[in-house]
Amino acid sequence: MTEVLVTVVILSIGLLGIAGLQATALRNNHSAYLRTQATLLSYDIADRMRANMSAVNGGSYNTPAAASVASCSTVAGCSSDQMAQNDAWQWRQEVASLLPKGVGIVCLDSSPDDGTGVAAPACSGGGSIYVIKIWWDDDRSGNLKRFVMSFQP
Repeated sequence: MTEVLVTVVILSIGLLGIAGLQATALRNNHSAYLRTQATLLSYDIADRMRANMSAVNGGSYNTPAAASVASCSTVAGCSSDQMAQNDAWQWRQEVASLLPKGVGIVCLDSSPDDGTGVAAPACSGGGSIYVIKIWWDDDRSGNLKRFVMSFQP
């Protein structure tokens, strides 16, 4: 009888260990998924910018004012500056919907690996390198993770 009891205790400890490994694997898998979403979102805004080079050259994508421009969705169209505003608005909506507490900014920055959030993104405005900075709450603890991608269109 004692042998059976010892066996059950050892088996239950082993099963708890397996459950803990499974929980850790799920948490890390979800974190990797969110990093992938941040990467795809940064490529999305970079492609939008490459498609609107006149606005890029005019500086319209350097911390653009995000606004929905209805005429950009019509046959009549909109100006390149309005398209930059509309792109920023759509992109920020996607960042907020795909990432928990997700926020992002696009700006000219000579030192891309700084900033603590959209309230203080630390965009220097210098140079010709655009930086895409995205923050989100990876583990729902309130500590924001940051993804940074710099590129020259």
